[in-house]
Amino acid sequence: MKYIYLLILILPLLSSCGTLNQRKQRANKVSSELKDPLTYEQRRKFDYYFLEAVRMKQKGEYDAAFQLYTHCLDIYPQSAAVLYEISQFYMFLGQEAKGEEALKQASRSDDTNFWYKQTLASYYQSKQNWLKAISVYEDMAQIFPSRLEPLLSLADLYNRTKSYDSLVSTLDRIEELDGKSEQISMEKFRAYLQLDNMDKAFMEIQSLVDEYPYDMRYRTVLGDVYLSNGRNEEALKVYQDILKEEPDYAPAMVSLASYYQKTGQDSLYNIQLDSILVNENVDTKLKLDFMRQLIVKSEQTDKDSTKIISLFETILTGKQPNADVPMLYAQYLITKKMEKESVPVLNKVLELDPENKPARLQLLSYAIADNNLDEVIRVATPALVYNPDAMEFYYYLGLAHYQKDQTEKALEVFKKGVQQINEKSDKNIASDFYSILGDLYHSREMKAEAYAAYDSSLVYNPNNINTLNNYAYYLSVERTNLDKAEEMSFLTVKAEPENSTYLDTYAWILFEKGKFTEARIYIEQAMKNGGDSSQVIVEHCGDIYFKLGEKGKALELWKKALTIDDSKEEGATPRPEKEIKRLKQKIALRKYIE
Repeated sequence: MKYIYLLILILPLLSSCGTLNQRKQRANKVSSELKDPLTYEQRRKFDYYFLEAVRMKQKGEYDAAFQLYTHCLDIYPQSAAVLYEISQFYMFLGQEAKGEEALKQASRSDDTNFWYKQTLASYYQSKQNWLKAISVYEDMAQIFPSRLEPLLSLADLYNRTKSYDSLVSTLDRIEELDGKSEQISMEKFRAYLQLDNMDKAFMEIQSLVDEYPYDMRYRTVLGDVYLSNGRNEEALKVYQDILKEEPDYAPAMVSLASYYQKTGQDSLYNIQLDSILVNENVDTKLKLDFMRQLIVKSEQTDKDSTKIISLFETILTGKQPNADVPMLYAQYLITKKMEKESVPVLNKVLELDPENKPARLQLLSYAIADNNLDEVIRVATPALVYNPDAMEFYYYLGLAHYQKDQTEKALEVFKKGVQQINEKSDKNIASDFYSILGDLYHSREMKAEAYAAYDSSLVYNPNNINTLNNYAYYLSVERTNLDKAEEMSFLTVKAEPENSTYLDTYAWILFEKGKFTEARIYIEQAMKNGGDSSQVIVEHCGDIYFKLGEKGKALELWKKALTIDDSKEEGATPRPEKEIKRLKQKIALRKYIE
């Protein structure tokens, strides 16, 4: 018969317990304890087939292994080791009835083998046959009294089957073996509650306190179970006794606050809450949990943000070990649309945790929205040290310097930014970085570097419109590689056919190539789409008309261009003085000047 090759993945080698010699020892166990039921010849054959089956199994030849194990059973049907191995084959093949029977026989044949019984009990658990699983584990607990595993499994099963008397008995056995613990005592406490035996339930927690009299945690647990079960006065006494000995013990402080809240003593609750929030000995995580609960409660009831804000401000009056609380405060203010109020809190976050990227990005977004270039620079500059792989900080910092005409600083930032680009970087962002870097290089007359940057930009995104337009325009101005410039510029016009800037660039390239009639078509489209308010576009339109022989129209357009001041537009840079001078010469001489 054929078996699935992956069978080895579920047949535990533990079943044969280690080395071949150990497996052989198990196969020969009867001979070491009782008189061997096999003759010398039978034993020799059995050992041979058994060891050969193990070898075949390890090689992955499961058909052969199964047949060899079957030969072993023919010689010695009571062999526990072989029965166990056979059971695993049956289980994997879906013949569970045969597998279960073989496993039961293996457990009976070698009653002291822990793993055979464990496997059988686990099988019953997987089938949710709780009673059979309990029977096997109880048997294991008797045979292996020093092992915890059967008792722990029994405790789980008795809890599942709501056999609380048996659960308590089992937990007692675990305590005898492993000692008293909070987990076991709490399990017994809950079991006693299910049995409606309140006296024993509270005695159990008291016994835990008696066992560890100097551990305030267990005393607090006792107070908590009193409180949760309506024994409020007893709970209060426990909390007061703890805080008398250790006034700053945080769990008892929190439990006392819960007591005040449960008993409707709002003023005492608020006083206790303030004492917890300003106490430096109280863990930050606990304070965060408190504030989150209060925020949720506030949103579900009165939605009074002033109370929450007051509590946050109370916490922040003390020394903060980390930025967790101020960060939660900032997030709360932002959700309440209190962006202005969140700014000093976000700055506090960065003071405590300069690497906090979300806080820094939030501050950066405020500065960008306000067009506050100095604030952009203040917020983004440290990010190059604390968040060196965050491309957005390089981008906005570089742009801020660029808009402040600090081109040298802008160039330095963008050069650092492109060094962060790797194979995981967003290709569109990488393309934009190289595009702006190209613009910066060109503004400093570093043309070779500019064109190299533009080429890199187009490698990452061949359709980067800004790169295509600027690259094409600068080539046309220099009257070099005009075919490449025309090809790139046409892509921008095709992508945005109503963009006056792209239409002007394409018209100018056609002009430089002597295609004046075609140039007129595109420059007129540029004028119709807002270009008539641009000094450069209007001047270009006049140049094209002049070349087409319409000199009067050209002069009219040049004069109009001179009246337009592009520098007043937001983000615009003034035209070089030499270009303004050339425009004036055109008007004075009434002719086009190269």
